[in-house]
Amino acid sequence: MTTSKRLIFKAAALAVAVGMGSSALAAHHEQAEAKAHHGGAEAHPTMDIVHTAASSEQFSTLVAAVKAADLAEVLSGEGPFTVFAPTDAAFAKLPDGTVESLLLPENKERLAAILTYHVVPGAIYAKDVSGTSKVKTVEGSEVEVKRDGDAVMIDGANVVTADIEASNGVIHVIDTVIIPAE
Repeated sequence: MTTSKRLIFKAAALAVAVGMGSSALAAHHEQAEAKAHHGGAEAHPTMDIVHTAASSEQFSTLVAAVKAADLAEVLSGEGPFTVFAPTDAAFAKLPDGTVESLLLPENKERLAAILTYHVVPGAIYAKDVSGTSKVKTVEGSEVEVKRDGDAVMIDGANVVTADIEASNGVIHVIDTVIIPAE
């Protein structure tokens, strides 16, 4: 990752959003409610974004890519961040060989650019989205976030599960990998 990308991440890491239950029972109840609310994706308000994603089988490709791009430490750090997280099925929609190619060491910078295009500084919840707006990603480009009734989209990808809370931000599950212009 370039020095400028690290500086952008550090500038985005201003505060930590921590949501902890007052007892183990309260935390378990909160997680059970969140899991039911988020269509089976378990929310972990005491776990960071990377560990929350790693706890779900639907994000194995994303977690591998985050590690290959050396972004795990940053995304485990202070936030808040909003991550639009593509599922394994979303990665599978890419042309054959794309994921394997991006995971090669020589493509690490391009992989980091794609992944940071899915990250927005600050915590943006689905209720915060109205109409169509542009938001700047950690990668540096803007993405279009749009609400149409109950549906929320980012650059043409559908948010299929919204507002999975983590200790350092929020995850929105998307059905398509979004790619910044080269």
